[in-house]
Amino acid sequence: MNLKIPGLNLNISTNNSSDLSNQIPVTETGQKQPTSSAPTPVDLNLGSPVKSPLTDEKIIKGGKPPAPKDNTPETAEKKLARGIPNVQDIIAPSAIEIDFNHVKIGEKFFRTLFVSGYPRFVGANWLEPIINFDHTSTIAMFYYPMNARNVLDDLRRKIAEMEATISMAREKGKLIDPAVQAALGDAKSLQEQLVKGIERFFHFSFYITISATTLAELNNITYQMESTLGSLSLISKKATLDMENAFKSTLPLCLDSLKVIRNMDTTSVATTFPFTSSELTANEGILYGINKHNGSLIIFDRFTLENANTVIFAKSGSGKSYFVKLEALRSLIFGVGIVVLDPETEYKRLCEAVGGDYIDFSLNTTAKINPFELSVTGEKEDSLSMKILSLHALLRIMLGDLSSAESAVLDRALIDTYRLKGITQDPSTQQNNEPPLMEDLYKVLQVMEEPESKALASRLERYVKGSLAGIFDQRSNLDLNNDFTVFSIRNLQDVLRPIAMFMILDFIWTKVKYNLKKRILLLDEAWTLMQYPDSAAFVYSLAKRSRKYYLGLTTITQDVNDFLASDYGKAVVTNSSMQVLLKQHPASIDLLSEIFYLSTGEKNFLLSAGIGEGLLFAGTNHVAMSVKASREEHMLITTNPEELMKMQKEQDISDIVNKEKLRSQVNNTALNNLSTPQAPGTKPLSIEDKYQKFDGTKDATQPPANQAQPGGMNLAGSNANGQSMPNPYSTGEDHTNDYQRGTISL
Repeated sequence: MNLKIPGLNLNISTNNSSDLSNQIPVTETGQKQPTSSAPTPVDLNLGSPVKSPLTDEKIIKGGKPPAPKDNTPETAEKKLARGIPNVQDIIAPSAIEIDFNHVKIGEKFFRTLFVSGYPRFVGANWLEPIINFDHTSTIAMFYYPMNARNVLDDLRRKIAEMEATISMAREKGKLIDPAVQAALGDAKSLQEQLVKGIERFFHFSFYITISATTLAELNNITYQMESTLGSLSLISKKATLDMENAFKSTLPLCLDSLKVIRNMDTTSVATTFPFTSSELTANEGILYGINKHNGSLIIFDRFTLENANTVIFAKSGSGKSYFVKLEALRSLIFGVGIVVLDPETEYKRLCEAVGGDYIDFSLNTTAKINPFELSVTGEKEDSLSMKILSLHALLRIMLGDLSSAESAVLDRALIDTYRLKGITQDPSTQQNNEPPLMEDLYKVLQVMEEPESKALASRLERYVKGSLAGIFDQRSNLDLNNDFTVFSIRNLQDVLRPIAMFMILDFIWTKVKYNLKKRILLLDEAWTLMQYPDSAAFVYSLAKRSRKYYLGLTTITQDVNDFLASDYGKAVVTNSSMQVLLKQHPASIDLLSEIFYLSTGEKNFLLSAGIGEGLLFAGTNHVAMSVKASREEHMLITTNPEELMKMQKEQDISDIVNKEKLRSQVNNTALNNLSTPQAPGTKPLSIEDKYQKFDGTKDATQPPANQAQPGGMNLAGSNANGQSMPNPYSTGEDHTNDYQRGTISL
């Protein structure tokens, strides 16, 4: 929507002034009172104004008498108070230096710009680049309602002048100035709207104050601000030689000391509404949260961005896992596959609730992954070369740094290991032959003649025959057929976690490349992989190539400094179209501010944000977000120990109540069967017969299976099908023998 600002090319002067100090007082009859500007006589001897009889008479007749002067001597308390610093003394700067084009307050420099020229046409939210400027700025706007009657008089005179100018140009045969014609059309349109009451007339002032720590930085920011204003067709100027009044005009005092005004009507003034905010609301996607700026819903599909990668930075306990699990649960509804690398079993309850595969990857479990496994695809391409490069990176994490000679020996050993299994760089040999194991590489290194091979074999032995055997030397028995798959590495030692994470990621990448489907890969505690150059390079490769395979990589970390200390970590951030910043620690906020160009207000918001609150960056837009979940979703994804204990207690109580209901139902059924009325003339049944009838025995005269004991009767709790049943007469608890055996005493 384009809105026209009429009258911007006019220079309309009005008699009404917005400066209240220059207004003429008006009496009750509507007549203007004259004011006297004559100087007040001063007594040269006393240095005080001389009383005038006329002045005193006016005070007596119409005004209030002056307040009597307080001649009370100053008390000791007042003298003491004058020597104690007050609030003004504490917050006041050490010095204020006013230069011709800037103001220096303490150690900071300030400069104020005013806007003197505006575009002819503007659109809605046209000031958004100024409101969301990258640097801290103070924006002041002043609106002065004007008297429509005076404006119409000036418009009528101005229209007559412009029509006369056009008529003279026609008479002389000259070309008519297009600017005059445009101004005349705007003036007539504005005149018509003012007469009908559709529009009102305003004077508008627009000032911007920017700050910096050095003068050079101030000049640089000023240039950027002027460039941004110029891109909006706004003419800005520095308040040179009037910087003090300009600075005062942007203080929260509602005082316009500069008074650089512009004529605007109601429609034009409405477009300057400054409280604009970015919105992330689309017609498709999932709900991420509530926009804290305007309360709108944040709904969009991450796969509609340039890439579907996401990075999440937050301190511990700020709600990052809560946000990620909520996104995974809602994405699952739309058929998106979820693959999770879970270091702390936080996703187990959610995985079981949605029917996913929860894979515990440790020494004592049966879930195994063979790092030598090749991608199975029908395409004729060489998978061996890429796999050998991946194995080089994995073995450098397992064995440590390798020299050039050791790398060469290892490369030759890997090729020989695959060749012994009949696998070469020929794609036809890579499909049906069984891939080797880690033990096969160990044997090849042992039989090689180079001394480096013996050293490599000894370093690899702990993973094949030593204490770590059984994890990395087994054949793969996993797949990614389920839409929600979680790999848990909680039960692995810390020394094995980076190796397992790399191997699982490589396994997932091998499966994803040749089975296209919309998936999200959640990599929790990603800083662990950033500690090693090879694993960091692999994560960067995933972030860079995942878009081609319909995969969205989500990297989650609470150690911001460790993640961004690596160049690969910064590259992962730049290759992620979506970034989420939740509550941050003061030690890491400066680094994040440098990476994401945060303003001072955004930094303070992240430092004081609550749980589940933060900034969401999606493409070129970013908003303040509050994560919200329903009660059912919250019960599945919460990790609060207090809430988990409460839910466990409620579940235990529910189990007890259900068990009591079942017992009551069994007792009622038994009593109903035993109290069934007999037909007339039928011999009453004994207690044994009644129990056998309840027990499902056809022949009521048949003796019970268990013989009577002395002093009582043992009635077995089993029906005709041989299933054990509780004793309906027992008053004992379910753990007593009386209840379990189904015996009663008569």
